[in-house]
Amino acid sequence: MPTYEYECAQCGAVIEVFQRISDPPLEECPKELDGQEGKRCGGRLKRRISGGAGLLFKGSGFYLTDYRSEGYKKAAKAEKESSSAGSAPAQKSAGEAKQAG
Repeated sequence: MPTYEYECAQCGAVIEVFQRISDPPLEECPKELDGQEGKRCGGRLKRRISGGAGLLFKGSGFYLTDYRSEGYKKAAKAEKESSSAGSAPAQKSAGEAKQAG
């Protein structure tokens, strides 16, 4: 459910409310007046524009590999190339195997 922020024109209170998108916006301030238990402000509410939710990373570590520095990527590529260059290909391709046989 989205969180909406409202500001009261009368008392200036800012409240956050969890509402469905289909729910009608609130119109009256639900904040209780100081020192007057049970009495509410009742001022007119105006929906504010808010920043919304931040970027959330969920899962175990995908962000550690997705956003590596350029230096890390270059080192990993050089290491991969050096390890594959040191070992000669031991298998023949399918086309070479048919010609030899």
